[in-house]
Amino acid sequence: MTGGLLAGLLLSAGSFGGDGKQPQVTLRMHTRHEQLLRWVTEQVPGSRLYGPYHHGGRSYFQWMARGDALVHGLLPLLEETLVPELDPPAHERLTDMTSRYAEAIARSKARPR
Repeated sequence: MTGGLLAGLLLSAGSFGGDGKQPQVTLRMHTRHEQLLRWVTEQVPGSRLYGPYHHGGRSYFQWMARGDALVHGLLPLLEETLVPELDPPAHERLTDMTSRYAEAIARSKARPR
């Protein structure tokens, strides 16, 4: 259930991208979801929760997974769960990210843990 809940959150509200050097997955939610985002942070060791931010009349937290937290902790779950049959647009976003950052992902996988 834990993996399914996490995958569902990211499928529906997650952003799959990067900073030009490494891939990252981002989840931005209203401050009323702080408890849920703290739980997400616990589920993916090494991920980070930033905020709260107050901007443009909105109050939100931003959760991010990148580096080893993404490659070793989150990516295996996403690749298993976000299949094209479930949600083609989410699968495409994930595939685009992993293709664009294939070298960075390979380097992270090759490093000893």
